[in-house]
Amino acid sequence: MSFVLLGAALMLGTAAQAQDNYVTGIFAPAKSTTTYPCNDAQFLQDQQAFENGQITADQPEDVCGIVTSVLPEKKTRSGHHGYFYVQVASGVVIEIVSDLDQMSAPKWPWVAVGDTTYVKGRYYYDNMDSQGIDWTHHGTSSSWPYAGYVVVNGTKYQ
Repeated sequence: MSFVLLGAALMLGTAAQAQDNYVTGIFAPAKSTTTYPCNDAQFLQDQQAFENGQITADQPEDVCGIVTSVLPEKKTRSGHHGYFYVQVASGVVIEIVSDLDQMSAPKWPWVAVGDTTYVKGRYYYDNMDSQGIDWTHHGTSSSWPYAGYVVVNGTKYQ
């Protein structure tokens, strides 16, 4: 029993430390010396501006946090997609959409609950129930000129 409690305490401490790293706005992956420009504060500001009707166009975002949920791969009219949720602030969880047909990544899922992530992509906001970050792959188009990617525990997928 005491080993179970000790293990749970260690896991919670590790997750809390990882979350503290995100609060600073800089995500330093374990497998690389590169830092990623996490800007959760800008994301939260943009989310509020969408809710208030102050902005209506999709926004480029750089967010990081802890994975809270991973969904099975889903085939949509635009291809195969992987969906997961990231806690970017206390009480704020955002859906991340990855176009698996466009990404150089292993078979889905390549992310798990508890993983630390950095996501560069397009934030779309239709309403409070329909919002997320997509365009997390390397490609661009005339409708979205910014390439995106996902870093999971220091490994970059694009």
